[in-house]
Amino acid sequence: MEKYRVTLTTEEWVGLERLISTGRAAARKLCHARILLWANETPAVCRSDEDIVAALSTSRRTVERVRRRFVTEGLEAALHPRPQPARPGTITLKGDIEQRLLQLACSDPPQGRCPWTLQRLADELVVWGLVDRVSVETVRQALKKTTSSPGLWPPGASRPRPTPMSSGAWRT
Repeated sequence: MEKYRVTLTTEEWVGLERLISTGRAAARKLCHARILLWANETPAVCRSDEDIVAALSTSRRTVERVRRRFVTEGLEAALHPRPQPARPGTITLKGDIEQRLLQLACSDPPQGRCPWTLQRLADELVVWGLVDRVSVETVRQALKKTTSSPGLWPPGASRPRPTPMSSGAWRT
């Protein structure tokens, strides 16, 4: 694996020292600054990645990643973490798709198959063309939120029954 050599200018060195001395930054940013300071290859000081890992209690992969980002993208990119990709919003099955899922779950499974599984239900929704893709967890949540309660009782499969008294004493 190629080792990227970190060579800091005087301004970068002073800026990193100032950042660490104030200590008013995110922990990851401070750790990356320390990695860059320790990885700086000056003729007087030559520290290995193992020394940096031991001194800063981080992983070798983190040291390698910070080195690479400094050399290829610059100081700011090495200090600041990359933004995380946008998380998809909570994908829920609604309306007609949810009704079709419930009909499918209540129907008999295909010939020669065991009862419906969440994976099989998800696959059927894709086969029918109702969704492009759907996770098993989304199917589970859609089925969980449905109420299968008889009458006016709260949601649940059966009515709560009173527990008989085992002592035979009168209730008060």
